Amino acid sequence: MIKISLVGDIGSGKTYVSKLFGAPCFFADTEVKRLYRSNRQCFIKLKKKFPQFIKTFPIKKIELSNTIKHKFSNLKIIGFIVHPFIRKKLNIFIRRNKKKKIVVLDIPLYLENKMNKKNDVIVFLKTKKENVDKKLKKRKNFNQKLINILRKSQLTLKQKKKKSNYVLVNNYNSVIMKKKVKILKAKILNDRSSAWYRNDRFVSC
Repeated sequence: MIKISLVGDIGSGKTYVSKLFGAPCFFADTEVKRLYRSNRQCFIKLKKKFPQFIKTFPIKKIELSNTIKHKFSNLKIIGFIVHPFIRKKLNIFIRRNKKKKIVVLDIPLYLENKMNKKNDVIVFLKTKKENVDKKLKKRKNFNQKLINILRKSQLTLKQKKKKSNYVLVNNYNSVIMKKKVKILKAKILNDRSSAWYRNDRFVSC
């Protein structure tokens, strides 16, 4: 099995591009939302740590946002509580799809939390900042302060790119992106069978 993980800026289109690979996808953000909505054990742990903010179950997004905005370090604490639940879900996903040729992982902080394994394929999504900002501002409940806090918790884009095996430029054109991902997918499969794969980086423009 080849595990492909997409990394890049917040709003760079990782979720959309993940779906274009036509392979099983693990969406961590979706799993986190389910966790907040239905896992009482997670709620109890968060409420115990942040009783002044986390008060209702299912957990409300505004309560989490206020927790993070109150103190930057709270984001890391939330991560320590939430990540074990998500890792468990990820392991189930991997076992369930162990016979698949490719699986795609859309996991924020994938590199930051050292979740990547030696043979994982890391794809960096390169985007123009103005396009990303435009997309983010269209999101419901957009909050620039929260976005800035989340960005501070991540590696820089330069660091993410350096750790990646491939670079894929996202111009937000669905027709073009479908073609680019098809070409990249074929290249990954071809390169994986080559002995020099691990020591090289490839760029898809």
